[in-house]
Amino acid sequence: MAASAYNLRIIENCLKCDFREDRLFCNLPKEALLKLQTIKATSVYPKGTLLCLEGQSPRGIYVLCTGRAKLSTTSAEGKSIILRIAEPGEVLGLTAAVSNTPYEATIETMEPSQANFISQTDFIRFLEEFPDVGLKVAQQLTHNCKCAYSEIRSLGLSNSVPEKIAKLILSWAQHPVDTTRKKTGEIPIRVTLTQEEIAQFVGTSRETVSRVLGDFRKKGYLRIKGATWCILDKEALERLVTT
Repeated sequence: MAASAYNLRIIENCLKCDFREDRLFCNLPKEALLKLQTIKATSVYPKGTLLCLEGQSPRGIYVLCTGRAKLSTTSAEGKSIILRIAEPGEVLGLTAAVSNTPYEATIETMEPSQANFISQTDFIRFLEEFPDVGLKVAQQLTHNCKCAYSEIRSLGLSNSVPEKIAKLILSWAQHPVDTTRKKTGEIPIRVTLTQEEIAQFVGTSRETVSRVLGDFRKKGYLRIKGATWCILDKEALERLVTT
């Protein structure tokens, strides 16, 4: 049965989820899904909810159904960096729950989101009862590892902040906003990150991000209006990115 909150369509029954077959962890055998129904707790979280804190003992995992969440880490000096953005279908807190080690990152919702929580104890028992689910876990952990490698490569091998920001914008361009108003050659994207969060993502200051985005706009690469950005010259951004 579907319900609604925060303008979200809430699906409480995983067996009836329209997106189940398209998502890595959710595409499970019927028997496993039936068991999952009995051990999960479905909740809707407003923007800015902290699902777990870096260094906190693992309580369980969250299967992100709708919305997005940012994973970040903070140094002893208080400097924060965003590790990655989690999309619907991802399992959050998985490494900590499986290895019984503290959460390696703080996870915060970026917009109203639905997530299914499963306690660590129930999740480990679930894996023991359904060994085939272990392959899904391995695939999710591999995905997380690839994301980490990609982020390290971007930060470590990029020669400049404009290049890092161009890479970030081009990655968002892979999931453009569906709109009939766009002109030929334009790529509309929705950006919910603040300039401070973008700075945390690329390892620089908010002021530098503001300056670079202003330069992109001045050169005609980009148009920004609130959370709606439009890439006007994708090739120009691609030329900033070294391989």
